[in-house]
Amino acid sequence: MPVNQSAGPGVVAVSFLVICMGSPRVSAEREHVLYRARVAERVLTLRELNRATLARQLLLERKRLAPVRVIERIVGLQAQWPPAPYVGIWTRTTSFRRQALERELARGTVVKAAMMRATLHLVTHRDYGLIRSAMSETNFPWETGVAKRHAASARALAEAGPVTSADGVAHFEREHGLQGIEARRAWRYARARAHVLHHHETALWNGRPEGRYVAVEEPELHDPTAARAEMFRRYFLAFGPASRRDIVAWSGMHVPEIQSTLDVLELRRFRDDQGRELLDVTRAPLPDPETPAPVRFLPKWDNVLLAFAERTRVLPDKYRRVVIGQNGDVAQTFLVDGFVAGTWRVDGGRVVAEPFDTLPASVRRELADEAERLEAFLV
Repeated sequence: MPVNQSAGPGVVAVSFLVICMGSPRVSAEREHVLYRARVAERVLTLRELNRATLARQLLLERKRLAPVRVIERIVGLQAQWPPAPYVGIWTRTTSFRRQALERELARGTVVKAAMMRATLHLVTHRDYGLIRSAMSETNFPWETGVAKRHAASARALAEAGPVTSADGVAHFEREHGLQGIEARRAWRYARARAHVLHHHETALWNGRPEGRYVAVEEPELHDPTAARAEMFRRYFLAFGPASRRDIVAWSGMHVPEIQSTLDVLELRRFRDDQGRELLDVTRAPLPDPETPAPVRFLPKWDNVLLAFAERTRVLPDKYRRVVIGQNGDVAQTFLVDGFVAGTWRVDGGRVVAEPFDTLPASVRRELADEAERLEAFLV
């Protein structure tokens, strides 16, 4: 029997099963196999992916959530620029006050550390331990031989009190005979392995410019595979459906450890409109693609723009080079109908929105109203 090549991969899979079974009267178990084959090949349009991502990122509807809940829900907030996490939480929640996050930082329930892609994030201390365990089988700087040899020395130095990078480098020069780039590398790698993290004051709204580091409570250790399974489950809940390449782009991990972990997860499968396989956890939301998406302002380096290899679900490709610079800098942007439509800046206390294209009058009014709310938050 010929296969209908134009019917798409889902029909091919089901037709093959029917041919092999030889009878339209199949057992309940085989009917379940047929059902799963059909579901596995459902094609999700760009707008469906967009709305799914926005819903999971709290960008379709603001929620009344504490900072810790938001940070855990979206698996951390990029924190290279101190105000970015604050704007990121504000745009996703109701009634957020900057002091609420600053209190969690002072308590140590939220920490600033190199996490996914070895970039600075705010994460909860609980997730810090989980993510570090998940990443422990990838060759991140803190897993190198240099880091392992010198971690105890870096920890001992920081346990005596906050230290600067200059203090750390001088320590390795004095105590270990290292010089120049070797001393700087030893300090940087070893402090990360020793859980010597950025002082919470560097993550305040008006963060102190000088880098100071403190020894935080050592996190609970987890089995690496189990930790990755939980980390990827949370990734899908925050960013899914997504491809394996998306997970690589978000995490910075390698394909072998990613695939070995995906093999133990119960996942549903889709295709995007280019035929690429997408994975997702069961029962995660897939809103109607015509769900209204309000105007939202995003901070620099928001992960909704960085958590994918294929970023067009939120960032149209024609704007990518405007938003993401060659040096990796990511602009402050705003969303219209769920997609990046321009950048914004603050000038004299006013939020200035700079659209990429002409916007309808109704959208301009909505943008102005949201900018006014952001201005009130920034004061």
